[in-house]
Amino acid sequence: MEFALLHPDPDDPDWLRPVPPAVALAQRLSPVEQEIADRRRWAVQLSDVFEPFLALSTRTGSATHSITVLEGSDRINAALDLATAQCQSAVLTVQPSNRFTEHTITQGLERDTALVERGVHIRTLYQHTARYNLGHLGYVAQLTSGKVEYRTIDELVERLIICDESVAFIPTRDDQQVALELRNPGLIRYLIKVFEFMWNRAVPLTAGAPYETAPDGITEIQHSIAKLLVEGHVDEAIARRLGMNVRTCRAHIARLAQALGSGSRAQLGYLIAQSGILDK
Repeated sequence: MEFALLHPDPDDPDWLRPVPPAVALAQRLSPVEQEIADRRRWAVQLSDVFEPFLALSTRTGSATHSITVLEGSDRINAALDLATAQCQSAVLTVQPSNRFTEHTITQGLERDTALVERGVHIRTLYQHTARYNLGHLGYVAQLTSGKVEYRTIDELVERLIICDESVAFIPTRDDQQVALELRNPGLIRYLIKVFEFMWNRAVPLTAGAPYETAPDGITEIQHSIAKLLVEGHVDEAIARRLGMNVRTCRAHIARLAQALGSGSRAQLGYLIAQSGILDK
C-alpha cells in the first residue's frame, strides 16, 4: 500500500488488487521527475541571467575590482609589467634595502629603463643603508636621466609601487609571494600622500652620507637606532627596519653606548632618554 503496489477493488472494498510494478513506479517517479525538470529550467534561467557578468569578469586586461590579490611571483611580476608598460607620466616607489636580490635588481632595471625611455618621471625611496650597497649603487649608476630621482631615509616600513596615480602595488607577506593590486582612487591618493610625506623628509642620494658624525658625536643612523631602542625593539627588529644586518646594527649600538658612556643595555636606554638626542 505504501508503494501503491496494491489498491482497493472498486467492486469489493474488502479486497485489494495488485498493480503492475512498472505502473506503480511510474506513478511514484512522476512528481520527482517534474521537480527535476523545474530545477533544470531554473538553472538555465540563472545561467542566462549571469552570462553577461561572467563574460565581463573574464575579459582580458579588464580591471573590475578595486583590490586584486596577486599570488605567486609570476603573477605579481606580470601585473607589474603590465602596469609599467601602460604608465605614461610618473612612478613612485618605496624599496626597503633589505628586500633586494640580484634577480629583483635586474628585473627592476629592465622596467625602469623602459620607463625612462618613454619619458616617465621616477622617484624612488631607499633606506640610508642603500648608500653603502654596491648592488644599489650600480643600479642607480645605470639610470642617470634627469627623470629619475633617488632619496634615502632612515626607516621604511614596506615596499610600494604607484603608477600614474591609477594603480598601486603593496605586499601582504614577508616572503613577497602575495601582493595587492589597488585601483581604488581614494586608496591611491592616500598612498601618494604617505609617499610625499616620506619623500619630503628624505635625503637626496647625492647629498652627504647620513652616517657622518653630527656635532653631538652621534650619527644620524645612530639617532634612528636610539629611537627604536627606546621604543623597546630588539636588535633583529631594528636591523630589519633600518635595512642592515644584525652585526652592523650591534656595532652601531656599541658606538652609541660608547658615545653616551653607557656600561649596559639598560643604562643605555636611560642615557638615551636623558641625553635629549631624540629631541633633535
